[in-house]
Amino acid sequence: MIRFARISALALAATLISGSLAVAEDFKVESPQCIAPSNPGGGWDFICRTTAKYLFDLDIIEDTMQVTNMSGGGGGVAFAHVTKERNEDNNLIVAASMSTSARIAQGIYKGASKEDVHWLATFGAEYGAIAVPKDSPFNNLGEMMGAIKMNPRSVGIAGGSSVGSYDHIKPMLIARAAGMEDVTKLKYVSYSGGGEAMTGLLSNSVEALSGDFSEMLGFLESGDIRIIAILGPERLKSHPDIPTAKEQGYDVVGANWRGLYMPAGASDKAKAFWKDAIMKMTEDEGFQKDLEAAAMATFNNFGDDMDDFVEGSIKDITKLSKEIGILK
Repeated sequence: MIRFARISALALAATLISGSLAVAEDFKVESPQCIAPSNPGGGWDFICRTTAKYLFDLDIIEDTMQVTNMSGGGGGVAFAHVTKERNEDNNLIVAASMSTSARIAQGIYKGASKEDVHWLATFGAEYGAIAVPKDSPFNNLGEMMGAIKMNPRSVGIAGGSSVGSYDHIKPMLIARAAGMEDVTKLKYVSYSGGGEAMTGLLSNSVEALSGDFSEMLGFLESGDIRIIAILGPERLKSHPDIPTAKEQGYDVVGANWRGLYMPAGASDKAKAFWKDAIMKMTEDEGFQKDLEAAAMATFNNFGDDMDDFVEGSIKDITKLSKEIGILK
C-alpha cells in the first residue's frame, strides 16, 4: 500500500543514477548531528544510529555523528525544533518514516506542511507486525480480533507513536477488515518510541503491540514475545513460520518506509552533500546486509523522486485517514 508498487522501479533507477555520483566535495560537515524524534529503541533511533555508523565508517564524514533522541508529539517536537530553531543548519539530518508523512497529512504537526523541511531520502521499507507476550492467551490474530469485537476496550494495543500514527492505523485497518463498525473505539496506547512500547508489552501494561518487524526481532529471538501476524503480502523468507494477516482472513498490508529529512533553509551545497552521502551509504554491501538483517527491503528515493514520493504518501494517508474516521 501507499505507493509501494513503485519500490522496484525506483530502487533500480536510484541504483543506476547513484553509480555515477560522488559525494559533494565543496562542502565540509562540521559537528554532524542526527535527531531521532523518539526515545532510544525503535525505528527512528535505528535510522539515526545506522546512518551515523556507516557515514563515519565509510569516511563520508570525518567527525563522529552525534545522535540525539528528541521525543514528544509523535515527532512533532523534533519537527518544530528543526523548522523554528535550526532551519538553516547545514549539519543536521532527522530520521523520518511513514509516521512523519502521516502526521503532516493528519495535521498532528500543527500548521506544518511538506515544504517546511527538505526531504533527503528513503533507503528502506519494512512490513508492520502485531506481537503479543509469550504467555498471551491469543494464539492467532483471529482470537485477538474476536476479543476486540466483543469488547474493544479489553485489548490494549501499544504503539511507539501518537494517536493517529501509522502504528495506530495498522490495527485500525485490521479491525475494519474484521468487520468492526467503529474502528476509532480500538484501545490504542501511545508510547514515545518503540522501545517504550515494547516495555509496556513485556510489563503486561497492554495486551498487544503494533509496530514494525525490525523493532520486535530481538525480543522474538529471545522468546519474550510471539508475533501473530506480519502485515505483508506473503510470509517473510527469514521467518516463514510467522503467518500474514492476509492468510488469516484480514486483507491488510502495511509497509513503512525509512528515511531522512533536513532543514529547508540549509544551503544548496549542504543539501547536495547529504543527498550524495546517503546515496553512497546505500551502495555499501555492509549497509545492505544490515537492512536485510532487520527484515527491511531496499527502497531508494532521492532528490525529486523523494519529494514526489512524500507528496504522494501524504495524499494517500489523507484519503485513508478519512476512510477510517481519523479525519473528517
